[in-house]
Amino acid sequence: MGDSKCDLRPALPGLRQAGSNHESRFPRMTTETVILVHGLWVHGLVMELMRRRVARGGYRALTYSYPSMRLTLEENAERLERYCRRLAAQRVHFVGHSLGGLVVLRMLERAPGLTPGRVVLTGTPYGGSFAGRRLARLPMGRAALGRSMRLWLNPMHLPPAIARDIGVIAGSVPLGIGRVIAPDLPAPSDGVISVEETRVPGMRDHIVLDVNHSGMLVSSAVARQICCFLHDGKFEHRDER
Repeated sequence: MGDSKCDLRPALPGLRQAGSNHESRFPRMTTETVILVHGLWVHGLVMELMRRRVARGGYRALTYSYPSMRLTLEENAERLERYCRRLAAQRVHFVGHSLGGLVVLRMLERAPGLTPGRVVLTGTPYGGSFAGRRLARLPMGRAALGRSMRLWLNPMHLPPAIARDIGVIAGSVPLGIGRVIAPDLPAPSDGVISVEETRVPGMRDHIVLDVNHSGMLVSSAVARQICCFLHDGKFEHRDER
């Protein structure tokens, strides 16, 4: 795409940042910031490779960590909102993986007046979680889902107040813990979330890539598509499988 940010070109000067919640290394306002939000059971460090690739697209990329097990979805959304309000940026984009995408959506629902920007959801089960419902039936299964996930096993409802471009990336390689918990997980899926569960009403674009749920975090194709959507508001569908 020529000199588009989709090319993941080398990072611009001053856009290097360690994987953390701290923005103190950026005292001056930059044009576009991307906040990457991880999923269940993990820490923001799992987003580090994706963060670096997004940063090479010319963005100030920050990873955001939150207690996915201990706090509810609403509490984590409130924390993310407070974090966003401290940032100095003209545009703030969001990239959420799995549960992280739900935290982002809930935060935007409660805070529609935040700095404008686009949203990319990767493997986010907006339409509920077939595998999660199966896990909840097992001994200790509901505890394993944590407080953020527990109340969200059924479909969410995106309010009209979220006036942002939303792009959705789904995976089609059915390798993951979801297939162990639910061998009859509807196909196609990324091994945890079915493609159908990722669809968001009103989304601007949707793409299915040849990747599994965890593999999204280390996929260069996923990172490239994230940058394409943040820059152009659409994906490059030649990568679709």
